[in-house]
Amino acid sequence: MTLNQQPEAQLPAGLYVVASPIGNLGDITVRALDCLRNVDVIACEDTRHTVRLLARYEIRQPLVSLHEHNEARRAEELIARIRDEGARVAYLTDAGMPTISDPGERLIHRCIEHGVPYDILPGPSAVVTALAGAGLGATPFYFGGFLPVKQGQRTKQIETALNGEATSVFFESPHRIATTLQIMARLAPERLVTVARELTKIHQEYRRGSAAELAEHFEAHPAKGEICLVISPNRLPRWLKPGELSVDQK
Repeated sequence: MTLNQQPEAQLPAGLYVVASPIGNLGDITVRALDCLRNVDVIACEDTRHTVRLLARYEIRQPLVSLHEHNEARRAEELIARIRDEGARVAYLTDAGMPTISDPGERLIHRCIEHGVPYDILPGPSAVVTALAGAGLGATPFYFGGFLPVKQGQRTKQIETALNGEATSVFFESPHRIATTLQIMARLAPERLVTVARELTKIHQEYRRGSAAELAEHFEAHPAKGEICLVISPNRLPRWLKPGELSVDQK
């Protein structure tokens, strides 16, 4: 059961899942701010992180934590408050849309299970930001979340992406991106890749090129910050000419 659209000052009881900025705090929506100002409690992945966002917009609301380690228990508590007390609860993770490689899936499932109304407030997402800026074709696309830590499993995921007909997007650690690109360079050295780094932040970078070129670059220049890895499909769009793809854009 989802909530009907109403002015945020008249929010009915329920859960409001709010997308938050992935870097630039100015990217939060007006609707999200109105919601956060009018709920009874804000649940968040990390209260220390969320406090900075709320302080920017002079929002002062009670906070509770809901992260991967306490989601099952906290979800039941929040649903009880909504159902028994008529509470209005917002939930946001540290960056982007909750549930997308972030906590929140159990919380929404419990709402569905218990018939508790909820609404999703759309907004920033590192996945679609990286996909749009990569210049490798955006339809269709596949999002695989974080690449596995174990190299064998990571190699298997990369092989699947290289053989796929969709553009693939993954999250990757700055400490592993060089190794990941070396795996790609060994399997398909000419495959076009974009490393999207620190999106919407001061040092934002889209570095594009072949897997071999990017493997060489990040071996010599260790990466920092949050990273999205975008891999072109096994058959490029007709409009995409590899020789015209710029190397990087900051």
